Amino acid sequence: MSKTIVISAVNLVEAGPLAILKQCLACLSVLAQSGDYRVIALVYKRSLADFPHIEYIETQWPKKRWVNRLYYEYVSMRSISKEIGPVYLWFSLHDTSPSVIAERRAVYCHNAFPFYRWKAHDLFFAPKIALLALFSTYIYKPNIRRNNYLVVQQQWLRKAFHRLFAVPRTKIIVAPPELSAKQHAVCQKKEAPGVFSFVFAGSPNSHKNFEVICRAAALLEQQDTVPFTVHLTVKGDENTYAQWLHRRWGHLKSLHFMGFVSRTQLEDYYAGSDCLIFPSKAESWGLPITEFSAYDKPMLLADLPYAHDTAAGSKCVSFFDPDDPKALATQMGALMRGDRSFLKAVAKEPLDQPFALNWTDLFHTLLK
Repeated sequence: MSKTIVISAVNLVEAGPLAILKQCLACLSVLAQSGDYRVIALVYKRSLADFPHIEYIETQWPKKRWVNRLYYEYVSMRSISKEIGPVYLWFSLHDTSPSVIAERRAVYCHNAFPFYRWKAHDLFFAPKIALLALFSTYIYKPNIRRNNYLVVQQQWLRKAFHRLFAVPRTKIIVAPPELSAKQHAVCQKKEAPGVFSFVFAGSPNSHKNFEVICRAAALLEQQDTVPFTVHLTVKGDENTYAQWLHRRWGHLKSLHFMGFVSRTQLEDYYAGSDCLIFPSKAESWGLPITEFSAYDKPMLLADLPYAHDTAAGSKCVSFFDPDDPKALATQMGALMRGDRSFLKAVAKEPLDQPFALNWTDLFHTLLK
């Protein structure tokens, strides 16, 4: 008799989380082809991640509001697990550990907000994020220790979840995201010869900490520096936070509020820029760090655990206090003067067991 695997992912609809769902189901589609496993996916819409040999249960109701989501996770899913049963593995891909009946249970934890030190201005600019940071611990906590395994992307998250929820480290699998193989990037001609250029790619959310870059740029413009430009993926009208940024610092000549750009356009900015700045205060990975590291150019990163883990293996890195624009301005100014002496290589630490470098390895552990 085939064993049943259930993937619950009703909240994954875009960006990185959706990519995780697609990679997961692509792997299980191959696994289910043999007939040894029956795979059922609970998703928002099948069209978002449609693969052969997988049964789908679609539902949009849980995503309409948090109370719906919590009811679905802790009440409805138990009934669903009974109807499907017997379930060999129930794997929740979005942080919560639903109340289900299954022989084995696992949860993918990719929300770093329980460890985000939010500030009062987050309540004004992004109240949902502030509340998420405030209550994430309580969202994670129910049933978390009933899982056979937790899956996280970085070693610091393993340590953090072990410390916060007393989950044994041997039950927390580190599974770095699968990124498409990329050849060593070739630096293109600079877009503006003679102008030192920085770039920061991030969504217009307060935890991305655009303001530390804006404050640093303002400090540098007061000094006698070489010409420089900072490309920001914020236009200034997306939300309250973006409007505040543009209202406060939109007059600065050095800041380019370019807004959202396509993947191809972003790669062009990476290739044409001299340095990446990444000041975000809450990430489970920090994809632009990985993308920009292919160019072997300087990166100025927030001195936070996620950035140290993501930058491992990079050659030209410096870390700064994400709350200190003067420290960032000092590092930016040094690079503009041609001083790279403070840049260091970040050692790549070996992963402690258990870990998985791809989805096939991950399911080998979850199913054994």
